[in-house]
Order: sequence, then C-alpha cells, then structure tokens
Amino acid sequence: MARVSVNGRLHDIDVDPDTPLLWVLRDAIGLMGTKYGCGIGQCGACTVHVNGAPTRACTVPVSAIGDRQITTIEGLAVNGSLHNVQKAWLELDVPQCGYCQSGMIMAVAALLDEKPKPTDAEIDAAITNICRCGTYQRIRAAIHAAAAGA
Repeated sequence: MARVSVNGRLHDIDVDPDTPLLWVLRDAIGLMGTKYGCGIGQCGACTVHVNGAPTRACTVPVSAIGDRQITTIEGLAVNGSLHNVQKAWLELDVPQCGYCQSGMIMAVAALLDEKPKPTDAEIDAAITNICRCGTYQRIRAAIHAAAAGA
C-alpha cells in the first residue's frame, strides 16, 4: 500500500511500487486529464508537477514519489478560478485535437512559475512537449499572454 498526495488530497493506493505514476493517476485514482502518449517520456502528454517541477509521469515509478506533492491538470485551477495558462489557452483557442494540451499546459505553468516573462529562446528550451497538430504558434502566443496576466 502506498500513499500519494494528488491535488491536495491523500490517496491510499494498492499498486506495485514500480507502477508508473501515470497509471496510478489514471487507473488507481481515476484522474483522466493526464494522458498517455509515448510511454518513454518523450512527448510530454503525461506531464504533471511533482513538488512544482514538470515531470513526465509515464517514466516515474510511484515508489519514487514519497511524500512529494503531485499536481495534475485537474488541480491547476484554484477555488474554481482557472490558471492564467488555462485562460490564455481558451482565449487564444490553442487546442486542435487537444490530446497533448493537458501536459503542455502543465509544462507551461511550471515554466511561468520559474520564469514569469520567458523569452522565445527560454520557451524553446523549456517546452519540449510535442503537439501532433502543430499548434506551436498559438502555444507561444498563449504563453506570452499568460505571462502578461491573461
């Protein structure tokens, strides 16, 4: 039995210690916003925050989490108020298919926590998530809008 803190709630889960965090979130806890993309940490669809750091949930075993705090896309909004990144995503109509967007939003939120006004070069270096629909221009515009306080 393991205990994890997700979006401010403690969950007791009965899974193998090697189970990737992604499957704990989706299968054991029932949070479906974090997506499976590649399974090897390359695409970023499964990005969540672990103690505020963007983390590819498909590559982290639940046993490595310990008492660290996990935030998923479901926990990004606070008291019913969307995060600035979520607001910018909606205002600029960023998603096409939307599959990668929860991971992309989580990566961007972590970037803006670290660098509130990132340059294009800093965005390129930090956001390595893949969008198969190619909405990168809208993503960049939304990052700048969120940084401006969308």
